Amino acid sequence: MIYGISYTEWVGYLASLILILSFTRKNVNHLRIINSLGAILFVAYGFMLATSWPIIITNVFILLLNIYYLTKKDTGKDTEKN
Repeated sequence: MIYGISYTEWVGYLASLILILSFTRKNVNHLRIINSLGAILFVAYGFMLATSWPIIITNVFILLLNIYYLTKKDTGKDTEKN
């Protein structure tokens, strides 16, 4: 316990901070990478809360979507050319 706050709460606060910081990125890939780190911390937080499945399931899904979009080859079909 640090400053009267449990380690579990610290992980939750850190995950929240990283998630918030991810949305300040203009580059979508950077957003997804930072957001993935937040999702990983939220999964850990979910397990630290005596297994909170709604937190775990949601953040695993977010993490998998981020991985999918970060590794997907861009074919150019979805992008608008100027």
